[in-house]
Amino acid sequence: MASRSAELSVIKDWVQYWRNYMPRLGTRKLYTLIQPKLVEHDIKLGRDGFFTYLRSEGLLVKPKRSFTKTTFSKHWMKKHPNLLKEEGLHDAEHVLVSDITYLESDQGVHYLSLVTDAATRKIVGHHLSSDMKAESVVKALKMAVKDKRYSANAVHHSDRGSQYCSAVYQDELQANHIQPSMTDGYDCYQNALAERVNGILKQEFLLYRCKTLEELKRLVRESIAIYNEMRPHLSLDMETPNQVHNRKGQLLELA
Repeated sequence: MASRSAELSVIKDWVQYWRNYMPRLGTRKLYTLIQPKLVEHDIKLGRDGFFTYLRSEGLLVKPKRSFTKTTFSKHWMKKHPNLLKEEGLHDAEHVLVSDITYLESDQGVHYLSLVTDAATRKIVGHHLSSDMKAESVVKALKMAVKDKRYSANAVHHSDRGSQYCSAVYQDELQANHIQPSMTDGYDCYQNALAERVNGILKQEFLLYRCKTLEELKRLVRESIAIYNEMRPHLSLDMETPNQVHNRKGQLLELA
């Protein structure tokens, strides 16, 4: 037993390495990341055994959940149909999903707008501001469309919030030949992917209270970079968003 404990003791350092970047990373993803080290050191440890080890060392992450409504959809502006209900379209290569979530610093409440590639789970656009005006929210979209793969035949899906229905936002979509798609009711699951990405950032990365908006902006940038480049996804066969996104981009160039 003592020899087994000694053999497994090195695992804590590997866990701490990844937790420095992703403090609340789940067990399955963490196991995927340390597997190369297990092979390198010839340590036989399955996923269940890894879970048991984390529990014995007090290294399991406790779930954390919160919800704050940031959508105002009872407005007069035009809403658009939910294109993702069309058969097969939700699997398209060029679907962007967008959402807004709130963050706090010592200076007050701020709002993070995110645009995510639905196929690769990569956050391709973001903007943090102290208001939810359409002129602020659209900056995340402008960042996303710098990637020319979204310049035509793409779909942009969001809730029916006034920012997304506004002329300034719809004009930007039209300028890039992107079709608008919106939830057709109050069912949160119709924009679940975008809200899931928001949740990952808040629950796994944005864990520290910043003093200023500028400090929070730096934390957001760093967190998104780690999310895109280092965090494996179950839905991506444990690859990172960047790995999948870059591969798809290379395939597009060859097509």
